[in-house]
Parts: sequence; structure tokens; C-alpha cells
Amino acid sequence: MGQEIGSSQFRPEDFQRFQDRLRQETTLLGEWFAQRVLSDHGKMGGFELEVWLVDEHSRPKAVNDAYLTLTEARNLPVVPELARFNVELNSEPRLLQGDVLSRMRFELDSTWRQCCELGRQIDTSLMMIGILPTVKDSELTLANISNAKRFLALNDQVLRLRNGRPLEIEIDGRETLRTQHGDVMLESAATSFQLHVQVAVSQVLRYYNAAHVLSAPMVGISANSPYLFGRDLWDETRIPLFEQAVAMEDIYGREGGRAGRVTFGARYIESSVHECFLRNLDCYPVLLPAHLDAPPEELAHLRLHNGTIWRWNRPLIGFDAKGTPHVRIEHRVVPAGPTVIDAVANAALFFGALESMAHSDIPVERRLGFEQARANFYAAAKHGLRAELVWLDDKRVSILELLEHEILPMARQGLQSLDVNEADADDFLGVIEARIQTRCNGAAWQRQYVARHGANMEQLACAYHQRQQQGQPVHEWSV
Repeated sequence: MGQEIGSSQFRPEDFQRFQDRLRQETTLLGEWFAQRVLSDHGKMGGFELEVWLVDEHSRPKAVNDAYLTLTEARNLPVVPELARFNVELNSEPRLLQGDVLSRMRFELDSTWRQCCELGRQIDTSLMMIGILPTVKDSELTLANISNAKRFLALNDQVLRLRNGRPLEIEIDGRETLRTQHGDVMLESAATSFQLHVQVAVSQVLRYYNAAHVLSAPMVGISANSPYLFGRDLWDETRIPLFEQAVAMEDIYGREGGRAGRVTFGARYIESSVHECFLRNLDCYPVLLPAHLDAPPEELAHLRLHNGTIWRWNRPLIGFDAKGTPHVRIEHRVVPAGPTVIDAVANAALFFGALESMAHSDIPVERRLGFEQARANFYAAAKHGLRAELVWLDDKRVSILELLEHEILPMARQGLQSLDVNEADADDFLGVIEARIQTRCNGAAWQRQYVARHGANMEQLACAYHQRQQQGQPVHEWSV
């Protein structure tokens, strides 16, 4: 969805032309997979961080147009998001070896500090948090949509496929939220820390399936979104919110299985990640039939269409500097925040555990059914560090026990096999270990604060923001 389009108005023939090109490019990609044209090199990692622009009361401030003018002048890797109170910070892809973790921390910390400094020029602060506790339903309207044609087109097309029906939000957590919304702007209330890993095409099947299995412990350890509109809901309320914010008709593929536009998926892949792109073609109506003047070999239509299907683990096709296509996995389950060090610790856990899990002697997808992997994901999103999961070989386990005794050792082993600096691995996985021991992630801290001080969302957001600016990981924050 980062690609701008020429118009937000479309005719029937635009959809047909786009569909023809999409079919052509999907076939071409299948030939590339069969012929091993895609890169067999790896391992590369990177991230995208979505953040909030806020005022002195930690309320959303819709000024990303003015803010982006400042970041562009400084040549910072910042791009707009759906709402005018959100932006996204991007990273350089790096080889997953050596001092990659400390370099990721330095890069994110440097970008973050420069971005915060620029914000002060327009009386704006930046916050990284899954859902901003102070955001109001009345602020999530088209009056606050970013100035980009693709966002307006997205809203129009989602509503078209819903025949104008409002979006229904129903979230049952510690409390219950029921509301309706007439546009897609609820999506902008959910901000994430998206992790990217590029792997060899010959290995991507194992990594992609493993990323699904790993999603439950990842969302549980990193949960940071318990409150929406003053209601105490899931530990990671961002998950059901995003799924319902752009909900259309459920998708049923030829092979069966139900999935929405924002989805954990319907099944593991069996032979090739190309299966996901075939499903995109067969099952998902085109949302943005833009006229893209590009040769089929650039896969422009395929990539744009894939960007409008928000799998929690999404395969992406990219091109290196020499024009060689590659596959990477975008892991979307982790929320933004609480701090730079927390974010890089989450990245270390994911990169390391994924490496180990993808190379296990018995493929993990043979030891855990897809339906159970999906059930684990939603249980962890709802209950966070209190979740109970059914793990490999039908073993029932608390998420804390799983993280401490299986996922953390996997991550250490995986980072070691990647030849990541041992001291860096110890530092960042040590943050995860302390989070487990204190049972304190972002969601737990927010609830502890509210339990002591009351459910004043502005007070909570300001206290959170103050501690975030100090930079210590969330398990060290005072209440």
C-alpha cells in the first residue's frame, strides 16, 4: 500500500485490464518459482515502525503533511500512513549476522531521535504504541485521512464491496465494545512494528509456515494494545480491530478454508509460496485497479494487489539492486513500542526463533495443525502473557513456560547459527527474558498503571509517553 496511484476513480474496464495483467504476472511468478529464478541468497532482515503524532496531552495530532515536509528535507526514511496523525519509519535491510542487532538499534534510535526533534518544530511529539489510549472514535474519520489518492481509493472500494454497509466492530475482552463505522479509518488506530526477513527461495516454505507457528508467542510477549475508546479489551486489541476495520465478505478459496482481507490465513503452504499469490488472484477482488505502466517482469500489478491483502504473515516479492527478484516474509503481528530497545528485542526473538524453527528436524507444520496454530494466535492476542496454548505434538502449555523453556532457547540457537554477535544476542534476548520473569509487557504495564491510578486514558498515555522518552525497556518502568 506504499505505492501511490494516479487516480482514485475507476471504471469497469480498469478492473478488467488490471485483472488481466494480474493473471499474467501471477503466471509469470509461478514460472519463476518453478525455474528457480528468484534469489537463493539470504538472510536479510529489516523493519517498519508505525507511529503516532500527538499533542502535549498525548492526543492524536493530524499534522503528518507538515511533518513529512520536515522529514523529506532531512532525507529521513519516513512515509505517510492512512491517518494524518500516523507516519511510518523504515529501515535499511541488513544481513542477519555479526553486529546486526546493535546496528538495527542504532539505526532506529537515530531515526527516532531525529524524528522527535523535527516534531518539536511543529509542537508535535511521536509515540510508538499499538493503540493510542486517547484516540476517539470521532477522530477516526475521513477528515483525518492522509493526502494520498491510494487511501481515498481504498476507502471507496472497501465500501463498494460492502454495498455501502457500515463496518461492524465487535470485540469481547475484559470489557465489550460494539460500534459501527462508516469508513475504513478505524484501521489507523492499529500501529505495528513489522519485521521483514528475506530468505532463499528454496527455503521459504519452511520459514513461512514456521512464522505462522511462531505468531502466537510473538504476539503474546509483545502485546501493547489493551485499551480502545476507554474499554479494556484484548491484550493486543489491534488484532481484532484491524481484521474488522476493513472487513468485506469472507473469502472461500477453491481449496476451501475461510479467510478475510486481514487474515491469519486458511492453511499452511504445501509446495510453494506461489500458492498465496494464486489465492490472491482467485479469491480476492481487486481493490485498486490502477493503470501501471510497467512491463510484466516488474510484477507491479501483483505487488500492488498483494499490498491490499493484509495477512498477518505476508509474502512479498522484491527486487535487489541488480534486478533479481527475491521473496521475503513480512511478520505483522508485533505492535509498535514500547521503546526502541523493546522493539529490537522483539526482532531478535523473531529472527532467532524463526531460524531455529525453520530448520527443525521435523517440520513444525507436521507437529501442529494449522487450525491450532491459528487458535493459539488469537488466544495469545486476547490473553497475552496469561494465555494457555496447545503447542507441538498437542502439548498444553502456558505461554510463559513456552517462551522461557522453548522459544528463548530456540532464539539463542538461531542467532548463534546465523553468526550474530553473542553479546548482542545476550543483551536483546535478556530483555525478553526479563519481560517473562516480571510478566510485564506493554499491555501488562498499561493495566497495572490503570489499576493504581484509575482509567483516565489521557493520564495513562502521558505517563506511558514520559517513560518511553526515557528509553528503558518496559519491564523496568515504574507504575
